[in-house]
Amino acid sequence: MTAEVWHKDESLRKDTLLIEGPLRGGAKIEYDGNVVVMGDVNAGAEIRASGHVIIFGSLRGMVHGGKDGDRGARVAALSLFPTQLRIADHITCPPEGYAPADHRGAEVASLHDNKVVIETLAI
Repeated sequence: MTAEVWHKDESLRKDTLLIEGPLRGGAKIEYDGNVVVMGDVNAGAEIRASGHVIIFGSLRGMVHGGKDGDRGARVAALSLFPTQLRIADHITCPPEGYAPADHRGAEVASLHDNKVVIETLAI
């Protein structure tokens, strides 16, 4: 028996890759769907997903959600400090002077008005 999950966000219906454990520097993941990482994504690691990217850990590497143009894709992490973050065709990096000590808790990045916006994620 299979259960169908309904949600207004069609990208949640994509296949999901679950990675159990951290991604070390040099690791490269490319997936046609959503990616969930149960661990840290370290500097030098890269994730490219056509859907959402959710990290239950620290994001210190490069992540590209919505790599095939899905402007509704989101990137979430318990600690969001990427070297580069992309959503669809938008690219952003942490602001100059931003440091892990500025950590505010879980955050989610998404596109609003053609800008990457980072908000606190209520868990």
